[in-house]
Amino acid sequence: MATCIGKIQLERPVMLASGILGISLDVFNRLYRAGAGAVVTKSLSTEPWDGYPNPTIFSVNGGGWINAVGLSNPGAPNFAKIIEPNKDVPIIVSLVGSIPQDFEMMIKEFKNCKITAYELNLSCPHVAKVGLEVGDDPELVKKIVSTVKNSTNVPVIAKVGLGTTHYLTTVSAAIDSGIDAITAINTVRAMAIDVETQRPILSNKFGGLSGTPIKHIALRCVYEISSKYDIPIIGCGGISTWEDAVEFILAGSSAIQLGSAIGENWIHVFNDINKGVLEYMERKNYSTLEEMRGLAKKS
Repeated sequence: MATCIGKIQLERPVMLASGILGISLDVFNRLYRAGAGAVVTKSLSTEPWDGYPNPTIFSVNGGGWINAVGLSNPGAPNFAKIIEPNKDVPIIVSLVGSIPQDFEMMIKEFKNCKITAYELNLSCPHVAKVGLEVGDDPELVKKIVSTVKNSTNVPVIAKVGLGTTHYLTTVSAAIDSGIDAITAINTVRAMAIDVETQRPILSNKFGGLSGTPIKHIALRCVYEISSKYDIPIIGCGGISTWEDAVEFILAGSSAIQLGSAIGENWIHVFNDINKGVLEYMERKNYSTLEEMRGLAKKS
């Protein structure tokens, strides 16, 4: 079940996605013991952010969620103190910012922390001046990735999503600047309206759709990226079962992330997926995940 995402080596391929259960070292340890190969933190900013007022999340028919939490987080300096005692858990720190200097400053805060990788959030769909607004600017993506790569020897991952610029253009810009891996995809911009009040349900009006409804979109993106670029990929979006995980690996993923599935199946979902993937490998006579990665692309 071991996997390599470029220079990143993990014992298991199933990871916690950014945005859920991502601000406590105790929780990270619990998730790791429950079968997570790595945990991705909530996206961190240069200073603490309060996020949006409630309501910030809405359950969608069919097993999905629309959320506009607003990237609430304690800020990189405070969070670095929280995870500094970490010794065992592979932690991937998610960072969000508007300019290259934001990321450079935050990375300095983690110099005394055991970090497996950084994930650059270039695709949050509901916070202005960060996320998708950054990812939609290929030249800014190049500057940010180059700055981060020059600031650390730790592997760097770019998380891309579906904005106004074709996401493959964002992927290409990140690769040109030396990115180590790609996470695809983030939540998809969406909204919900209450028919009785006749008003948007979320306080921010628009949010990010996650969970089962976006699985097949995310799967298509992974397949496209894998078909066009020689870059390690982490599949993310609507994964909740071992069958979902296998689909993403067959499409070209080296590992997968999940978040919304925890809301339905709690943290035992990690072990359930690991067990299912392993049984599938044994049934198909695969000794490693690498043997099955990208097989769906073969004619």
